[in-house]
Amino acid sequence: MKTRLMTASLLFISKNIKPFGTLLFLTLTIASCTHKPDLQGFPIEKWKADKGGCKGERKTLLADFKKIRQNLKGTSSNDFVDIFGRPDINQIADRNQEYYVYFLEAGPHCEDITKKSEAASVAIRFSSVGLAAEITFQNGTPVQ
Repeated sequence: MKTRLMTASLLFISKNIKPFGTLLFLTLTIASCTHKPDLQGFPIEKWKADKGGCKGERKTLLADFKKIRQNLKGTSSNDFVDIFGRPDINQIADRNQEYYVYFLEAGPHCEDITKKSEAASVAIRFSSVGLAAEITFQNGTPVQ
């Protein structure tokens, strides 16, 4: 009796694990494919060197950044950090979304990043699956 039960259990598991395994494999394969944006010669090293926009370099790169902004949509948050460096502010929004905020000019945040700043900034909104969905320009941070 135990042998029949074990055989039936193993048969059930082997029949049902294959579709699950295939689905898991496909999901992981698709998730590992990321969008590498075309930066069209954007001077990324200048951007990274101007942490917080405190040196004023990022402000001079604004026109070039706006040219490539559509190319950045669909980029994963991990790839975004690899390319542009860690954001000056990382904000969690509702529905598992988040914003990466990069300041474009100097402000109170240059002295103390915890101080509220109304300096010009760019915010990248990442969807709940971690892909860049929207890029906006504002003063301060998008989620207050």
